[in-house]
Order: sequence, then C-alpha cells, then structure tokens
Amino acid sequence: MTRFLYVLLVIVLFGVLIAIHEFGHFITAKLLGVKVNEFAIGMGPALWTRQRGETLYALRAFPVGGYCAMEGEDEDTGDPRAFSRQKGWKKIIILCAGSFMNFLLGLVIMVILSLGLTQVSVPVITSFMDGFALEGDGGLMVGDRIVSVDGHAVWLYSDALMYLDRNDGVSGIDLVVERDGEKIVLNDFPMTRSIEMEEDGRTTKKFGLTFTQTEQLSLAGRIKYGFLQSVDFVRVVWMSLGDLVTGRVPVSELSGVVGVVDVVSEIGTQTQAQVKSALAGVMDVLSMMALIAVNLAVMNLLPIPALDGGRIFFVLLNGLLYAVARRRIPEKYEGYVHAGAFVVLLALMAVVAFHDVWKIFA
Repeated sequence: MTRFLYVLLVIVLFGVLIAIHEFGHFITAKLLGVKVNEFAIGMGPALWTRQRGETLYALRAFPVGGYCAMEGEDEDTGDPRAFSRQKGWKKIIILCAGSFMNFLLGLVIMVILSLGLTQVSVPVITSFMDGFALEGDGGLMVGDRIVSVDGHAVWLYSDALMYLDRNDGVSGIDLVVERDGEKIVLNDFPMTRSIEMEEDGRTTKKFGLTFTQTEQLSLAGRIKYGFLQSVDFVRVVWMSLGDLVTGRVPVSELSGVVGVVDVVSEIGTQTQAQVKSALAGVMDVLSMMALIAVNLAVMNLLPIPALDGGRIFFVLLNGLLYAVARRRIPEKYEGYVHAGAFVVLLALMAVVAFHDVWKIFA
C-alpha cells in the first residue's frame, strides 16, 4: 500500500469512529423511547435517504463522521418524547452510550489483533546490566516480576517500561515485585539511571534491568491480553491529559485530526517498509486507531460544555438543584453555554489543524 492509501484508510477509520459513537446515542435513544429525527452516516450532502417511521436515515457524501439528531436535544419542543423531557437517568445513559461504543470498538480491535499472538514479553527481570549494585535479598533478584511502579499497577510488559521511563531516576522509585509467590515492597528504592552505549553508537540512560522472558498465550490469555491493552489505553489517555495540565508535555505537541492522520499513516507506511508486509502496516494502523477510539471515549466524557461529559454535568447539576431548591437551569441558558463552548472548540480545532499542517510542510 502507498502512503496515499494509508491516509485514505485512516480517514475512513476516523469516520467509522465517529459514526459508531453516534450509533451508540441512536440505539439507546430508540430503546429508551426518545424520538430520533435523523440518523446520518457521513457529513455533507445526502447521497441516499430513507424515511422509516419518524426517523430519516441518511448516507452523506463525506465519510468523516455522522450524527444522531434527537427531538428537543437543545430545547423543549413540547414533544413528550423529546430528549429534554426525559428523566435524568435516561439522558445519562444516552449521553454515555457514544463513549461506550468507542471504547467497545477499541476493545474489539485489540482483542482481534491479540488473537494472532502466540507469546508475549512479560515484566520479569531476567538479568542485570554490568555495575548494577542493588541485586540481592534486600533489593531485586533475577525472576522478580514487576507488579507496581510508583503506585501504578503493572499488567503488561509495556507498563513496566512506560512507568520506569517516567521516573526521573534521581529521587528513588517505589517498586512492588512478586518473588516466589510473595509480594516484596521496595519503597524509595535507590535505583538510579546509568549511561549505556547502544550498538548503533547512541548513549541512553537505563536503570540496568533486562526483561527477555516471554510466556505462551492460550486463547483465553489472548483475549485477556487484548482487554488489558484496551484498559491500558485509558490510563495512557489520562496520563497524557495530566502531562498537558502540568506542563510536562508542551501544548505545542498537541495534534488534531490532520496531525493524527499524518502520523498514523506514516506508521503504517514505515511498518510495511520494514517488514515487507502491507498486512503488518494495516495492523499497526488498526492498533493506533484502537488507541484513538479509547481516547475519544475518555475525552468525550470530560465535563466540558458541548461535549457529552458537559451535558452529563448539567444533568447532574440540574438534579442537584432540583433536589435542593426545586429549580433547574433554564434550557436556553444551558444551550448558550454549549453553543459558546462549541464555537471555542471549533476555533481551537482550526488552530491545531493549522499547526499540524505547518509541522507537516515545515
């Protein structure tokens, strides 16, 4: 596959992510008796439409998403089946359903990809690099399985690498390891980084641990591995958000759809070139799209106006206000907040998209 075909594949997959999100809203709205005026796959001019009962089903020209237009979504239209007239628990289920479908899609992708595995690396120490001075009963030993790093649970080999890498290697590290069926706690373990020379001449700083052990996976083990990877993606998203808030990662590193399409398509192209297999490139792209699907699930539930999480926040806030003061925030004012936030989000997306294009051509 050429780079252009990978770009097309990623764009289509983005459309699938958004369409499956809207399908979550659609199917739960239908099941809970909310009137849906239109369910569309794609955006822009309609290529095909069909009226089935009260709902218009449409296939639109641009494969970049879709939408579920519910009656009374932003204001009370007087229809008893309008979204605005539903009980709070129904609204929350409908609003959460889109993110649930995104997470489910990411989970399914990772489980399917994991079915092709026969063995995986495990976070078990197999040796120490020269000069490692903390080996022994009071420290680390060959065969120790890393269970936790700085309070973060280690489920997969990649977890151990990620959380070890995040430690500065100066102020000590909190480790929990499993040794002969017993958990050993090593708080403020004075493990520091040492400079190592790589085969290609590069120098890197490492803690001095070597992990080369693998384990065979049964069918159940492969499914579990795919599930754990999906849950891990949620932790990665939260960690990334925290890094942005704390300044550990600069805002200039933030990418939008354009940047993500460029990076993911490049990953697929490079993988294909390295292993001489288009299938391997597609699998890498699918793995990245699973991460993005989980990313969308988490981001959409943040309590930010215009996002599903913002709408859920207003549902909960109105419930609290009604319980305390028998009053609710007027829908038109809530609508103003969501509309204003939507404009800000569009402006932010435009700025990020411009920055992405600038980075690509620069």
